[in-house]
This record gives sequence, C-alpha cells and structure tokens, in this order.
Amino acid sequence: MKVLVLNCGSSSIKYKLFDMDNSSVLAQGGIEKIGLKGSFLKFTLPDGRKVMLEGEILEHRIGIEYILGVLLSEKYGCIRSLDEIDAVGHRVLHGGRKFNKSVLITQEVIDAVKECIDLGPLHNPSNLKGIDAISELIPGIPQVAVFDTAFHQTMPDYAYMYGLPYSLYEKYGIRRYGFHGTSHRYVSKRACEFLNVPYEEQRMITAHLGNGGSVTAIKNGKSIDTSMGMTPLEGLIMGTRSGDVDPGAITYIMDKEHLSSQGISRLLNKFSGVLGISGVSSDMREIEAAIEQGHERAILAMRMYDYRIKKYIGSYTAVLGGLDVLVFTGGVGENQTSTRSEVCKNMEYLGLEIDEELNASVRGKEALISTPRSKVKVAVIPTNEELTIAMDTIEIIGWKKQEED
Repeated sequence: MKVLVLNCGSSSIKYKLFDMDNSSVLAQGGIEKIGLKGSFLKFTLPDGRKVMLEGEILEHRIGIEYILGVLLSEKYGCIRSLDEIDAVGHRVLHGGRKFNKSVLITQEVIDAVKECIDLGPLHNPSNLKGIDAISELIPGIPQVAVFDTAFHQTMPDYAYMYGLPYSLYEKYGIRRYGFHGTSHRYVSKRACEFLNVPYEEQRMITAHLGNGGSVTAIKNGKSIDTSMGMTPLEGLIMGTRSGDVDPGAITYIMDKEHLSSQGISRLLNKFSGVLGISGVSSDMREIEAAIEQGHERAILAMRMYDYRIKKYIGSYTAVLGGLDVLVFTGGVGENQTSTRSEVCKNMEYLGLEIDEELNASVRGKEALISTPRSKVKVAVIPTNEELTIAMDTIEIIGWKKQEED
C-alpha cells in the first residue's frame, strides 16, 4: 500500500510517499514560497542527490499538482499512475476539542476543521487547501486527517484550563491544547520499543526541540501536560517565539510601542525567542558559532533556552510523581549535544545522569545516553511524524475497507 503524506503550511508544502508494505520512503521533498517570487520544489532522489525545480507556484493546488507530476515523471518519478497511491494522510494543526484521534476525512470533518480556523488561523486554512486539492486532483481517494493537538486531549481539565473567566472557555474554547502531538506520540512509543520497557507503565517526558519546541509529560501512554497552549506560542523559548511571558508585559509593550493585536502577535512569534535575545539568528548552528566567538547575547540566549527546558522538565517530574524516561527529539534535541548536556546537568538528585562522552558523540540517531547507574533512562530518538501519519492512515483506511466489506 502506498500512502502520500502532505503537510501544507501557509507558503509551503512538505511531502513523503511511503510504501507501507515495508515502511520505506519512495519520494520526499517540499515546495517553498508558494504565492511568492522565487517559488521552487526541492526533493531528494533515492541515491541521495537533491534536485531543485523553480517555477511559478501561485497557490497550493498548483503546488500539489506539481508534486504529483514529479512523482509520475519519467526522469524523477517512482510511480506510473496516480492509481498506485492508495490514500493521502494530512497533517492538520488544530482539531480543537472536536478531535482526539486521527479520522477519515468527510464533509463533516472538513466543516469541523473550518470551525477551528480561529484557533489555528495560520495553518488550518492551508491544511484545508491541501485536502481540497487532493479531492480535485485524485477524486475519490481516501484522505485522513492527523491532528497536531489530538494526542494532548487526554490532559485533565485542571491542566488545560487557564485562570480566566470560565465563560471565555465556554464561548470561545480558550484553553490549552498543545501541539507537536504526532511527534510526542511517535517518539514516546518508539523510545519504549528501543529501551524494551512497557509503554503503558512509564512516567515519561519528551522534549521536542527545534525552531519550535515543546515538552510533554506522559503517564502510562497518555499526555497529561504539555508546554504549548492555546497556540504554539506558550512554553519554551524558541527560535523566534517568546514562549512564556507575563501578560502584563505584553499589554505594557502594546501601550508603549503603540502596537495592534496583529503587531504584538508578530513581535512575539517572529522577532522574539533566540533571535530576539541574541540579535544574531534563530538558527542554533549560528548561535553556537557566535558563542565560540564570545558573543555575550548569544551566550545569554543559549542559557535562557536551556534553562527553560530544564525548568519544564523539573516541573513535569513533580507532576508525574517521578521520572522513568526522558527523550530528546527534533532538530536541536537530536543534534545539539550542548543543550542535552546543560539540561541534564545537576539532575543527579532525580537519579538522572548522562554519559557526557557518549552524549557528545550522538547526533541524529537513536541512542541511550544515560549512564548504567542512572535511574532515569535518557534517550535520543529522531522523530518521524510523517511515518506516524502514514501508519494512522493505513489503519483508518483498513477499518473503512472492513466496514465496506
């Protein structure tokens, strides 16, 4: 069975085509700058070579048509007909309170995703464009929605509610939803397989660290708290996002800088975080290079970044009543050895101790980096959200076929 996975952003589309008979990747790539000058499709060939095709890609439907054309092409393709694609799985950012699991896409589901646009205004419209495009280009093909928020719908109400008037929750659904759910679900399960421990009996913390970042507390296989909130802005300091900020500071800045709600949102989402503190970059590789040159604000940004992660791990350990497994994932979590080291430093009181020499050697691969005497197992597990989406898709399509039979 072949499954196409699509992740449609506001100006981008990422894709992977899987052969689910052996979970292999047949094709992968992405389109950038949709609707902008200089848009292009970049993809990786089976031999590792990268190809970039430039073109005028004005909207998502054209972009997906372009991707399908490449999949079918004699020069770069891997299928002879679109009929070889059995299903399409879509990453959908926000499912609100409506979805706690992946679902087969129907008109009722589409209408519900539209109702969540206010909660995910930058992503849900683009996700819907991808769904509509596939409906037009490959009519009748089964499509599945995999929600970024679904895994966190097991959080108890006292964890997801804000200290605001309850009427605002009832009227507008203002509460904490959490994100990166597909990644947290994948790496937590995969870590337990890798460590050979029962998933349903672990107190786990998963740290998804990249340009965006979140930490999740998982107890017996269920998310019970996570650092992102109603939007992906809450929680950790990220590449360009501020993370937790005193709401009073936000209104103060709005008054002093004469900013509208859109202006303050842009400040907090695009010009804050590691970029705003360092004044150098949101890319951790460039921050590390600046630190080596003694750049004081880059050093400060890294200290703040690491400290916030450590603080969330400490608080979630308290919430879990102890900790059995800590997992690092995401571009930073998988590759930045210094952050893993700093976060785990002075954690011996929890029974957590990493092997510094081993940690320094691990980049982008599965590994156990805690010492044999550490009571907490610390693992690096590369995330694979696309494979999770593909697996959810074939599971749901399988149920659909059983019902039809």
